[in-house]
Amino acid sequence: MSLPQTQSVYDDSLLPGEADIDALVRGEHTDPFAILGPHGDGEGTVVRVYLPHAVAVDLLARDTGEKLADMEASRVPGLFVCRLAEARPYLLRIRWASGEQLTEDPYSFGPLLGEMDLYLFAEGNHRNLGHCLGAQCLSVEGVGGVRFAVWAPNARRVSVVGPFNGWDGRRHPMRLRHPAGVWEIFIPRLAPGEAYKYELLGPHGILPLKADPVALATETPPNTASVVAAPLEHAWQDHDWMRQRAARQAADAPLAIYEVHVGSWRRDEDGQLLGWQQLIERLIPYVKEMGYTHIELLPIMEHPFGGSWGYQPLSQFAPSARYGRREDFAGFVDACHQAGLGVLLDWVPAHFPTDSHGLGRFDGTALYEYDHPFEGFHQDWDTFIYNLGRTEVHGFMIASALHWLREFHVDGLRVDAVASMLYRDYSRKEGEWIPNRHGGRENLEAIDFLRHLNDVVKTEAPGALVIAEESTAWPGVSKPTAEGGLGFDFKWNMGWMHDTLKYMAEDPIHRTHHHDRMTFGLIYAFSERFILPVSHDEVVHGKRSLIDKMPGDRWQKFANLRAYLSFMWTMPGKKLLFMGCEFGQWREWSHDHELDWYLLNYGDHQGVQQLVKDLNQLYRQEPALHQQDCVSDGFQWLIGDDRHNSVFSWLRWSREGQPLLVIANFTPVVRHGYRIGVPSGGIWQEALNSDAECYAGSNVGNAGGVAADELASHGQPFSLNLKLPPLGILILRPA
Repeated sequence: MSLPQTQSVYDDSLLPGEADIDALVRGEHTDPFAILGPHGDGEGTVVRVYLPHAVAVDLLARDTGEKLADMEASRVPGLFVCRLAEARPYLLRIRWASGEQLTEDPYSFGPLLGEMDLYLFAEGNHRNLGHCLGAQCLSVEGVGGVRFAVWAPNARRVSVVGPFNGWDGRRHPMRLRHPAGVWEIFIPRLAPGEAYKYELLGPHGILPLKADPVALATETPPNTASVVAAPLEHAWQDHDWMRQRAARQAADAPLAIYEVHVGSWRRDEDGQLLGWQQLIERLIPYVKEMGYTHIELLPIMEHPFGGSWGYQPLSQFAPSARYGRREDFAGFVDACHQAGLGVLLDWVPAHFPTDSHGLGRFDGTALYEYDHPFEGFHQDWDTFIYNLGRTEVHGFMIASALHWLREFHVDGLRVDAVASMLYRDYSRKEGEWIPNRHGGRENLEAIDFLRHLNDVVKTEAPGALVIAEESTAWPGVSKPTAEGGLGFDFKWNMGWMHDTLKYMAEDPIHRTHHHDRMTFGLIYAFSERFILPVSHDEVVHGKRSLIDKMPGDRWQKFANLRAYLSFMWTMPGKKLLFMGCEFGQWREWSHDHELDWYLLNYGDHQGVQQLVKDLNQLYRQEPALHQQDCVSDGFQWLIGDDRHNSVFSWLRWSREGQPLLVIANFTPVVRHGYRIGVPSGGIWQEALNSDAECYAGSNVGNAGGVAADELASHGQPFSLNLKLPPLGILILRPA
C-alpha cells in the first residue's frame, strides 16, 4: 500500500512567516523563490504557490498526470499550500474563473543563468547578451518555456508581466542573482509572440512598467511592450559575399552609399509603410540599377517616436516592428548580399530617450545613464546620455553592436553623434559640465568605449566597418588604436560637406570670393579615411533640398546640382548620398511621406538620376577614382587658383599610374580655348560631361575627345585646348 501523498487537513504551519506573507502580498518580497515552490521541511516537501484570483489548484505528477494533491487555499487569498510525502516533479492544474490552466510551477526550477554568464556581464565583456539576457526560448528539464533575465541591481523586486498573467506583478516575481544584480525566472509553456514588460519596485516605490532592454522583438509602435521571439532561423545564402566582404569594403575599394529612411523611401498604394519583403522587391533592384555599392539605413532599432527618424532608439537589439519580423530583416540583408550590395546601419550609442517605459531610471536609479544632469542629460535632444564608464553599460552597448553584425550579417555600423560622446562640454555653456578626472573636457569613458568597440568588431566581425559621424578636428579618428587613434574604419567629412555646400549656394558671380571653400578640404583630405556625405541632415529643418540650395533659374539649379554631384564623385573620399538627392527632389525630406517619385516624369530630373547612375558606374570602373582615396598619391591639383573664372582642375591617379583628368567650371559662362596641362600626349576622351544632353544639359563639350598638344602647361609636358561647359564638369582619360 502506497504512502499518502498529501497532508489532507490544512495546517497553518505550512505557511511562511508573517513578514514573508506580508511582503509577498504587498509585492515587495525580495526573494520569492525562498518561500514559493517546493521546499523540504524534514517531514516531506511543502509546496506553495501564490496565484491571486485563482479558484483552486491541484498538483499533478509531471510524468504520469496522476493527481498528487488538492492544494489547500490558505487564509491568505491566492496562497495555496500542501505537503508531499516525497519530492516529485509536478504540474499545477489551476482553475480560474475563465477556465483551466495546466502548467509547471516556475518556482520549481533552480537558478538558470550560468556563473560565467553573470561574471562576463558584470565585467562588461559578455559579447552575446542577445542570447543571454532578455527573453530566451529554451527547454529546462524537458519543459519548453521562456527564461527572462534583466539587470536591475537596485530594485527591491522585479516581476515579468504580460497578458499571460493579467499584467499582475504578484504572479511572476523573479530571483535575484547576486552579485551581478540580474533577476531571472523561467516561465514554462510560454511561447514566441507573447507581449511582456517588467514591473520593478525601486528603492522609493513602484516604477512605470519597463520594456526589456535586451528585447529581441517589440510590439508595433505606438504600443511599447517587448515581445518574446524565437531564436532567429534564417538559412543564409550570402557565403560568397561574406567571404569577399573585407576586400569589397577596404580603403582602396569603391564605396558609394545610398542613405535611406525605410519608412519614407516609398509607401504602398494605400500610403502604408513597406515591409522588408516589399523592400527586397523594390529597393534592392533600384539601388542595384543606380550603381551604388551599399545601402545605409537610418536606425531601424525599435524607437517609440517616428519623428526621431530612429535616432532615439530604446531597443538596441530589436529591429522595429514597423517593417516586419526580425526574420524578414535578416532576409532583406541576405537579399542585398546576393545582389552584391552591402548593408550599413546607423547605430546610436550616445544617448537614449526619456520615455517612461525605457532605460531611464530603469531600476529607480540612474542605471544606464549618468546621474548628474551635467553628465547624463543632452539639452539639445532632451535625451539621457549612456554612462559608458559603467562596465555593464559599456558591455551592453558592445554586445548590441555585435548583435547586428553577427546575428544579421550587417556589414557595418555608422556611429551617430560621435562628437557628442567625445567631449564633456559638448553643446554646454561654462559651468554646465563636469571635467574629467584630469580636469579636461574629454570624455575618457566614451573614448575607451569607442576604442574597445572598434577593436572588438575587428576581432568578432572581420571585414565589417565602423564609421564615425564626427564633426570636429579630433585627431586620429580613423587611425588604429595601437597607434593612439580611435580605430574607426572611416570618418564622415562634415567639414568638406559644409564648405562645398556653402560655395554652391553662392550666386556664381560671387563664387570668386569663396573659391577656397572648394579647395580647403584637400589640405586635410588624407589625414583620415574619409567618406564624403550629403546626408539626411542637410535636407530638413529649413535647410532646403539639395537642388533648392542651388542658385539661379531652373536650368541653372539643375546644372549646379549636376556639377556638384560630379565634383563630389571625383574628389578623394568614399561617397554617401541621401535618397531623393539622386533625382533632384524639390521638397525638403519628410519622414511622413514617400519621395516625390512623380518628378521622374520630367526630363531634367531624369537627367540628374542618369548622371548619378553614370557617376557610380565610372567610379566603380575607374581605379583612379577610388583606389587611392585615402592617400595623397591619388590626387594632384592642376588648377586650384583660378578664382576669377571659378575653374578647378585636378588629376586622379590609380596605383598603376593611370590618370583621370577632371575640369570644373562653376560659372554659367562657356570657356573657350581653356588650356590645361596633362601628363601624356595623344587623344584624351571625354568619359563624362555633366552638361551632356542625356543629362538634360546644354551639350557643350569637345566632341567626345581632344588631342593633346606638345605644349607644356601647369607643370605637365602636354596640354589640352578645351571648351568648358557652363556650370559643368568634364572627366577625361587617355584613349
